[in-house]
Amino acid sequence: MSRNGVKLEISRTEEISNILGHAKPIKWNVELRGRITRDVVEEISRIKGEPDWMRRLRLRALEMFEKQPWPNWLPLEGNIDLESLVLYAKPNVERARSWDELPRELREYYESLKIPELEAKVLSGVIGQVDGGVVYENVRRDLEKAGIIAMSMDEAVKKYPDLVKQYFARVFPPEYKFASLNIALWGGGVFVYVPPGVHIKTPLELVILISSAGVGQFEHSLIVVGENASAEFIVACAAPMFTGLSLHDGVTEAYVHRGARVRFVDLKNWSKDVIYFGNNRAIVEESASVDWVSGSLGGKVTIVYPMSILKGINARTTITSVALANGPTWKEEGAKVFHSAPHTYSKVVSKGVSLNGGTSVYRGLVYVREGARHSKSSVSCESLILDDRSRAYTIPHEQVFEDTATVTHEAYTGRLSEDKLFYLRSRGLSEEESRSLMVLGYFHDVMINLPVEYMSIFNRAIELELSKLGGVG
Repeated sequence: MSRNGVKLEISRTEEISNILGHAKPIKWNVELRGRITRDVVEEISRIKGEPDWMRRLRLRALEMFEKQPWPNWLPLEGNIDLESLVLYAKPNVERARSWDELPRELREYYESLKIPELEAKVLSGVIGQVDGGVVYENVRRDLEKAGIIAMSMDEAVKKYPDLVKQYFARVFPPEYKFASLNIALWGGGVFVYVPPGVHIKTPLELVILISSAGVGQFEHSLIVVGENASAEFIVACAAPMFTGLSLHDGVTEAYVHRGARVRFVDLKNWSKDVIYFGNNRAIVEESASVDWVSGSLGGKVTIVYPMSILKGINARTTITSVALANGPTWKEEGAKVFHSAPHTYSKVVSKGVSLNGGTSVYRGLVYVREGARHSKSSVSCESLILDDRSRAYTIPHEQVFEDTATVTHEAYTGRLSEDKLFYLRSRGLSEEESRSLMVLGYFHDVMINLPVEYMSIFNRAIELELSKLGGVG
């Protein structure tokens, strides 16, 4: 694979253990693969026992998928061979509400990520998805008493059809090929509804695992937050080590009503053979705010553009991201903001590190329509390159049609400071430890936005990532 002179190859010598270790065999009781046809889409809907409106929605998305061209911006030679993937894989596991109810091989994955420990300490609930099915679901009872709905998307479609139908695929419609593909084939994800004036004080988390090579995963999540309510939602994605490509094509839709506040944390720690498309979008009403925080490790190709549509006056958003491109990988962490009302505000901060031939990219769009008076937007992009084989690109795009708006952009690309490296080595640290410490420090002002327990885990994951491919540099 290549793009802009950067070669992306899959090397079997790079199979170095990550946090989850090597893949363990997971049995499926449903497995669909082959051409993406009407019969396949209808079979998925039938297996899930969905209402007819969802089946029709899937089929309309399939029609759009068939008509839409392949995106010409993908950093791939040729197209992804979708027919070689398992399009829907449901694990042969009864949905559990206790970690002890899960098979040992699945429980060990979650324990490696410290999810049971985090659930006990800092979470309001956890929904665990493996491949195309939810295997674990446990939400605190006091949330239910407050009128909060938090459950798998599969169950919500059947239990709350009117509420889901009002928002599903409306925040993020099937407007390009991989969004259409997700809506046609979706499986898993979560539905969260927070009533007006209700506050979720600790985060809800969705943990997404890909268990083996050749899997296509199409998680779809929908978050609706009522007026003057608040919530925090964490998505943790991971995969063990396996040989052969897998695809995650996910969608997160959020509708944030007037005066509400929402924080999304998206943490990715993929193995080296995962292609990841994160389609995340929020509509933000008057005086509401949305914060996106994204951290990206591992993977072959990662493309994520969180989008905030600032629909109401005084709506606000911040989008912050860190990405580590280690080895032959393409990391594209971008942002899109649409200022559609007066006095809206956005701030975008992106930091990327490239080493061992990796490529990090910021690609972003800030759009200010005419009439969005006195709107403000600031974009800051920084890239750190650790060797001569690596690359970094900054591709901003601003469209401003309002004279009273203020839009600023700053970008910086630099190399690792040899003076700082020498100083750390003179204090008794090895070269690998020194470089690792400098990278962690470079990311610190973004990672500090994470809950402290997650910051510790993600920092450890960064250290493991930097130890691969012979270390950094």
